[in-house]
Amino acid sequence: MTPIRALLAFLYDFVVGDDPTIAVAVVLALGVTAAIAAGGVSAWWVMPCAVIGALIGSLHRAIRV
Repeated sequence: MTPIRALLAFLYDFVVGDDPTIAVAVVLALGVTAAIAAGGVSAWWVMPCAVIGALIGSLHRAIRV
């Protein structure tokens, strides 16, 4: 495996890990935060809400039988 491919594999595993939906939620939350902040509004509350929502969603998927 070439060093570049190994680096990309590491980055994918580090960012995505076991649950790609969490990675997507983080990217979306960062985009929403940037959009709100660009409008001149305080956007500090977006990430905590996104973390709570992602946690609830992840736990819901984990305990579903």
